[in-house]
Amino acid sequence: MEVVNAVGRRKAAVARVFVAPGNGKIVINKRDLETYFPSAMLQFVVKQPLNKLDVAEKYDVRVNLVGGGFKGQAEALRLAIARALVKINAEDKSALKQAGFLTRDSREVERKKPGRPKARKRFQFSKR
Repeated sequence: MEVVNAVGRRKAAVARVFVAPGNGKIVINKRDLETYFPSAMLQFVVKQPLNKLDVAEKYDVRVNLVGGGFKGQAEALRLAIARALVKINAEDKSALKQAGFLTRDSREVERKKPGRPKARKRFQFSKR
């Protein structure tokens, strides 16, 4: 099997993933997963699709991750890994889709409107 690539996005984060057969090493921007995401919760989010299919020790994942904050980056990476796993084996699609790993969360930050303090907030109303 050759290297399979996929892209995942969330908020302002973009994750480009390259999945190849290996022994379960995840490298993000030339740093390993534990140093890039020190939080155990974010490490869990990233590994969810691999653990769901019990293939965490079968593939090496190389990631190029840009933009956004750490939560958005972790969720973008989860989507990218799930998409790459579907490219590798199409039978896994139903399991990943049912778990919600193939759904792109399209919520973005709303822009600030002119003459307002924030996107939707108004200035305090004064009767007099």
